Amino acid sequence: MTGKDQGQQQSPEQKIIRDLADLLNETGLSEIEIEKDGLKVRVARSLTITASHVATVPAAAATASASSAVPAAAIDPSKHPGAVKSPMVGTAYRSPEPSAPPFIEIGSRVQQGDTLLIIEAMKTMNQIPAPRSGTVTAIFFENGQPVEFGEVLAVIE
Repeated sequence: MTGKDQGQQQSPEQKIIRDLADLLNETGLSEIEIEKDGLKVRVARSLTITASHVATVPAAAATASASSAVPAAAIDPSKHPGAVKSPMVGTAYRSPEPSAPPFIEIGSRVQQGDTLLIIEAMKTMNQIPAPRSGTVTAIFFENGQPVEFGEVLAVIE
């Protein structure tokens, strides 16, 4: 305990809130709500998507003109017919192990059923297959990023 913590006692409510906040960080969830003995507590965090999360560009394609990346970012990816959405809450990984190359990059050709990524949920690694054949035109997650159910992870055209 730090000197700051030693002099202060936490109320049971404060302990519940801190425990729930820690659970949010550990699981990658965006909110948790509990009700116990007439006390209802909801802890939520806001997730901000920065420009670096809009699309991941491989190093070889980094020299391409900026206008080629604009169409994928300009439209609502959830409405795109080739949107690949997360089937679960978990942590998304672009490769099978840290030293391995990613399953997909922008511009990759995939066949229906090819593994696009892995989502770890409840200590189980779940391979996410391509729902259709085509070319990956956008990737909306970083390696090791928490993802929510229904979140758009990539677009295949």
